[in-house]
Amino acid sequence: MIQIRQLTKTYGAKRALDGFDLSLTTGVTGLLGPNGAGKTTLLRCLATTLAPDAGTVNAFGLDPADRAQRTALRRRLGYLPQNPGAYPHFTAFDLVDYVAILKELTDREHRHAEVRRVLAEVNLTQQARTKVRKLSGGMRQRLALAQALLGEPDLLILDEPTVGLDPEQRMIFRALISRLGESRTVVLSTHQTEDVAALCERVVVMRAGRAVFDGTPGGLAAVADGRVWLSQAAPATSTLFWRTADGRYRTLGERPAAAEATAPGVEDGYLTLLGEAA
Repeated sequence: MIQIRQLTKTYGAKRALDGFDLSLTTGVTGLLGPNGAGKTTLLRCLATTLAPDAGTVNAFGLDPADRAQRTALRRRLGYLPQNPGAYPHFTAFDLVDYVAILKELTDREHRHAEVRRVLAEVNLTQQARTKVRKLSGGMRQRLALAQALLGEPDLLILDEPTVGLDPEQRMIFRALISRLGESRTVVLSTHQTEDVAALCERVVVMRAGRAVFDGTPGGLAAVADGRVWLSQAAPATSTLFWRTADGRYRTLGERPAAAEATAPGVEDGYLTLLGEAA
């Protein structure tokens, strides 16, 4: 069990987290929200790379405010930051091996086996001896995910993990994370509502440092019940519409003339919930 209580963090005049509360257990939880909602700040506090101004985090009975307990918690978590850094002249294998040493995997044989395991998990075995600077953006993102998977962490924290991934890589990522979520706690932040719909059994929508929705993807989609329409002509009174592949117009909001209702999705619920902020 992970408990976050009344977490507050301020940058100058901006309050990134405003008394934020959240409880987490085994499974995959997705964080949605517009830029500046506080998602990355929350994940950094949970990953112990940022100290909050007020409030508490307690994970597996450990308090990261205490130095010794913070170290113990770091041994049990994996973190993929939004902008992972990498040494460009290292090979993929050497970079993950270096991070494994930092994570206290000191036995060389065991460590190298673990490095090979996580590279295989993200489908980078063939690129193990390739220099990081020669990897594509999607490969570098998968390499950063491999580092987060070292040691089979009990808590996996992923900030925008699918950036740069093509459809096949995204499918592999979803399969991997859904499997991991069966036995550990996974928290991921994303702007991709389709990832949330496909992967997360729970979704938390953030706005201005607070949670404005906490439930299932289906529950979030239901926020837009009676607000999604299909019509043959472009609506004259709405700006929230687009032309679909079959030539009809999909509108979110008030019913256009001669329109018929259609089932809402996660993105519709998200946009309805946040309005112009989204």
